[in-house]
Amino acid sequence: MFGIESFSLFLVSCLVLNVTPGQDTFYIVGRSIAQGKRAGMASALGIMTGVLVHTLFAAMGLSVILATSSVAFSIVKYAGAAYLVWMGLQLLRNEKGHQEPSFEPGKGDSHWKLYRQGVLTNVLNPKVALFFLSFLPQFVSPGIDRVFIPFLLLGLVFFTTGSLWCLFLVYGASWLRLRFQSRSSSGAWLKRLSGALFIGLGLKLALTNQH
Repeated sequence: MFGIESFSLFLVSCLVLNVTPGQDTFYIVGRSIAQGKRAGMASALGIMTGVLVHTLFAAMGLSVILATSSVAFSIVKYAGAAYLVWMGLQLLRNEKGHQEPSFEPGKGDSHWKLYRQGVLTNVLNPKVALFFLSFLPQFVSPGIDRVFIPFLLLGLVFFTTGSLWCLFLVYGASWLRLRFQSRSSSGAWLKRLSGALFIGLGLKLALTNQH
């Protein structure tokens, strides 16, 4: 239906891939632990918006550019790595200056900023683009003329299962934060850990190969 094959297998694959730890998982957990549930929710929404962007890129064939051009791959890779390292340094700087980000109702700019950061973190990871380019076609019927529709539908399914998993991560990490936030030393330690985690993710991305 709609040019999709083996949908049950695709759904199971989505669930397995969602729970497999990766950059997005650590990013969401890091944000939730360092800055709380609302920050984690904004970051998770940004990450999943990035998934939709990659779905559209794959459907339109734009991800092929990253797969075939080492220059384009390197540009996106290093931009994403630098962005992650920069965010990690920001967390470490705020921790040293004892500046606790505020996420109270009515301060939507902070949430919007975290959402944008989540989007960029995901979009600037070329490995995600290559993943969608190689994963989704396996469940599209061969010979179909309009691949955009099955690509989009499969991407929406992955988006849905991924969003549910992200919510679980946010609430789980936020629960851990609540357990430690009453201890000022523990709170500082969690922020340092999250900052170091982002820097580590950035360095790992920078060392990623195209193939």
